[in-house]
Amino acid sequence: MRASENLAGGRLTIDRDAIAANWSLLKGLLKPGTTCAATIKADAYGTGATSTAQRLWEAGCTTFFVALPEEGALVRSALPDATVYILGGLFPGTASDLAGANLIPVLNSVAEVREWAGFCKAESRAFPAALQLNTGMNRLGMDPEDFADVMAQKELTGSFDIALLMTHLACGSDPEHPLNRQQLNTFVAATQPFSTLPRSMANSAGVFLGPDYHFDLARPGISLYGGKALDTAPNIMSPVAMVEARVMQIRNVPKGQTIGYGGAETVTRDSKIALVAAGYADGLHRRAGSSDDRPGGFGVIEGHKVPLIGRVSMDMIALDVTDVPVGAVTRGSLVEMLGPNVAASDLAAYAETIDYEYLTGLGRRYHRRYAALPAPQER
Repeated sequence: MRASENLAGGRLTIDRDAIAANWSLLKGLLKPGTTCAATIKADAYGTGATSTAQRLWEAGCTTFFVALPEEGALVRSALPDATVYILGGLFPGTASDLAGANLIPVLNSVAEVREWAGFCKAESRAFPAALQLNTGMNRLGMDPEDFADVMAQKELTGSFDIALLMTHLACGSDPEHPLNRQQLNTFVAATQPFSTLPRSMANSAGVFLGPDYHFDLARPGISLYGGKALDTAPNIMSPVAMVEARVMQIRNVPKGQTIGYGGAETVTRDSKIALVAAGYADGLHRRAGSSDDRPGGFGVIEGHKVPLIGRVSMDMIALDVTDVPVGAVTRGSLVEMLGPNVAASDLAAYAETIDYEYLTGLGRRYHRRYAALPAPQER
């Protein structure tokens, strides 16, 4: 059930136009002739798969990647004419379901290739599929030797339409990592004999690594949603989501007392503390809490950065609003916990995780709305 704005502890604003603008920016970075697809797995990184897919389609995106067949079916229901790839591959016995829903599996093993080929032969129809190579990530995909063996067996590959050859970067967020070039060389060597087939390597980071990595199709994910693709460069993408949580109570805490579970942090001055209705059940990671030993995350209210103090609880956090002008924060005020002034990558750093996890973990208790995000506030 969708949370009502009056009764929810906070609201989640999603800017679909910003997602579309990020896609257009990424498309403009690609070499001429490279198609820019969109990865919208995990409910489009928490932004809503169907609405995000529809907005990207309006912007000109026609090819989408999801992780699971169920996700693909959801996108297909919204966009009957889109090209939809299933990154998780072919689950046993599901070939008929995927073909019936016009979903394209990314075949990641010899067993999957054989099953898809057998299904196509039985149906006397060459349904499309992608083939993925493992070039060094050692996750999904066929090793180059298996790939070469599969491509040599025309009774297998001749029974279906090879729509794409692809691989996935393991260390693309670090442009200087030697594995990037090693993977590129492996991919080129394995696929060069079949260079008339479309190829894909670039995720978000791969877009920024340059034209050598672009090939025929790029499939950005995190950058569409305002996330930081490269560890070593400024983030040029626009934020697309804002979380605002409601202040439940303001209390005065004398110097020397502790706040929250475990007495993790002792206040070093007489402090004014705002208790806010958001916690780890809403996607604010417990590790981002503050203690006497380390600082934690922060929020922004009326242009003022307010540090988190004490542990993150399931349903609430405490923020130190001592330095916020009188009257700027009251019971019922909304505090920005993610958005134009609070980057997901900043929060992730405090929680020792990545912005992907913050975005995909946005809780369902917020009131969700679709609107333009405000400009960053001056501080």
